[in-house]
Amino acid sequence: MTVADGDATGRQGGVLAKHHEQLELHETMMGSSRGRLAVALDLLTDALAMVGQHGVYCQSTRMPGKPTLDIALVIEQIGDAKELLQTVIESDRP
Repeated sequence: MTVADGDATGRQGGVLAKHHEQLELHETMMGSSRGRLAVALDLLTDALAMVGQHGVYCQSTRMPGKPTLDIALVIEQIGDAKELLQTVIESDRP
């Protein structure tokens, strides 16, 4: 399946088309697999920043200054996913 064919959900272009410029840049520098992992890591970093910003406004009533439990769990899970991606990127180095 090519980018022009759409992705598995039937969306035209899909994620590859949506992030084409970033993918092209990172794949050129790091190779196809590591480049795609690097872009995924960037996307997770952006998501983490957005969720963290949301956590500023949705604070726990039991623990003032801390995000609500659901936001804290999302932040933790995204952080864990980033760590796993980083280990794969680093282990694939030539």
